[in-house]
Amino acid sequence: MTLRTLTPIKKYGITERKKAELDNLTIEVLDAQHEVQQLTTIVEAFKAKYTKFLNFLKIAEENRAQALAAKDLLDEVVQNAFDLRSNSDIAFNEIVNADAKIKEVAQEMRDVMDKLIYTAEMINRLATIVVRKKVKNPLISDELITMIQTVGKDANNAVALTLVALKSTFASQAANMESEAAASLEYSQSMKLYEILTRTNAKGEINPEQKVSLKSLLYEAYETSKTDYRIAHKASNDALKQLNHAKAQLNKATVNWKSLSSGLTAATAAALAS
Repeated sequence: MTLRTLTPIKKYGITERKKAELDNLTIEVLDAQHEVQQLTTIVEAFKAKYTKFLNFLKIAEENRAQALAAKDLLDEVVQNAFDLRSNSDIAFNEIVNADAKIKEVAQEMRDVMDKLIYTAEMINRLATIVVRKKVKNPLISDELITMIQTVGKDANNAVALTLVALKSTFASQAANMESEAAASLEYSQSMKLYEILTRTNAKGEINPEQKVSLKSLLYEAYETSKTDYRIAHKASNDALKQLNHAKAQLNKATVNWKSLSSGLTAATAAALAS
């Protein structure tokens, strides 16, 4: 009589204990699955962020390359202007009547150059500010950034094309050196253009009336583009580190989830078999 009552109580206790263990394992599996889902969402978000920053880096790299090309072209133009000025020095005493007209032309050209470079500089600075703000505030419109960067690129293209035009001007001036009258005009123009480019006159003195030079502005633009590239490069690297860290966490959570799922399956099978 006593043995008959003890046997079912012992069996019932083992069944309840195993059921509780299975319930706990099930909760752990569900928690692990939920963690995997959350981390998957996080990884996708970091992927999107990294893609955006890679695009910013590409644009910064293009701007840097363009700024370097403009700087190198400017250096070539400055050297051509210097060479032209030196070669034209022989005919300097014959420059009289053309002096007033060339000053007017040079002044107009300087005004156009100053306005063009100033506009491009302001646009590039605005683009830099907006990109930096974008890093801190993702709500800023990507379309706005793209629009500003496109305008900045167009402005830089305008500067580069202007430099090409200046280079062509020097080439045409050099071809006209056979004429003494052309040499006097050429010398005057080369003097003004060289002064516009470098803010330096024939004596090597700084022109106090000219606040900035094309050379200083393009050199500054190149330095700014390098800074922007470094910022974009760091931002993309940081985004990549965040993505890799999230992936590592996701992989770890996935392994844990699969392990718990396997354990639950095995425990369920064992409980059913007992």
